[in-house]
Amino acid sequence: MTSRPYEKLYVYLLDGVASLSDEKELGSFFIGNWKEGKNSFLFFSRPSRDKVDMFLESRPELKLLDEYEMDYDQWQGQGLERLDIAGFSIVPFWLVNEETPKSHGTIILDPGVVFGNGLHPTTQDCLRAVRWIMESATVESVLDLGTGTGILAIAAAHLGASRVLAIDLNPLCAKTAQRNVLLNGLEDVIEVREGAAQEFLRYRADLVLANLDYGVIADLLKNEAMRDKPGFVFSGLLRTPYRELRSLLDQYGIEVVKEWDHEMTWFTVAGKGRGVGRQPQLTFAHL
Repeated sequence: MTSRPYEKLYVYLLDGVASLSDEKELGSFFIGNWKEGKNSFLFFSRPSRDKVDMFLESRPELKLLDEYEMDYDQWQGQGLERLDIAGFSIVPFWLVNEETPKSHGTIILDPGVVFGNGLHPTTQDCLRAVRWIMESATVESVLDLGTGTGILAIAAAHLGASRVLAIDLNPLCAKTAQRNVLLNGLEDVIEVREGAAQEFLRYRADLVLANLDYGVIADLLKNEAMRDKPGFVFSGLLRTPYRELRSLLDQYGIEVVKEWDHEMTWFTVAGKGRGVGRQPQLTFAHL
């Protein structure tokens, strides 16, 4: 068993989006670049203001706006321990030992600094939804949009999917997800790609996982290639966006077959799309 990856996080907020072709430029304590809109958040495991200042000297289009220091547990929301949910044991990689279950229900996870540590209600309900669908229908291929740490992609692979494509627009998420795929020995099943979800909707998938902001989901559903998928899990929805999504799914002819909620605050929806029955190996029709 090793210690947790970081005790403290040192975060530098930039005005502008940094493109990091060579991460070595920021030193050995650099964790990654979180891109958010027109800003970049540079994460380090040790104070690195000198490295950031040197980095900015050759990039006049970027400006340091602020810097933060916080405990790693504070960033994650609480201390991370083994979590048993929906038949899975989610084990932080630094807690793995000889007593860690060696089964398809074990997900070894390095959450890094991205979303998907298993604690959020939408992640937990997505795990429940993925298990329910994959134990009720034949699912061979999965498209995970906004994969974060890759936790849902790994769950789908453990439940029998033979091909999983995990997508995230954020390079730090894609990097983290790829590490977790390797930690779980699933590199022959899961492919991680960095890019916009819209670019991958032509991928042939029996099941689409989308734990995303409602606005992103609504934009994806405008694309016929998205609507033509056989099965869906939508999550990341508060009450009002959930109602709006239900209306949108009715409009597009996507049938809601099961729902999960956390204290009537966060909602997750499983649906059957227009692709049901078009591919003979699929059995979503009986859900």
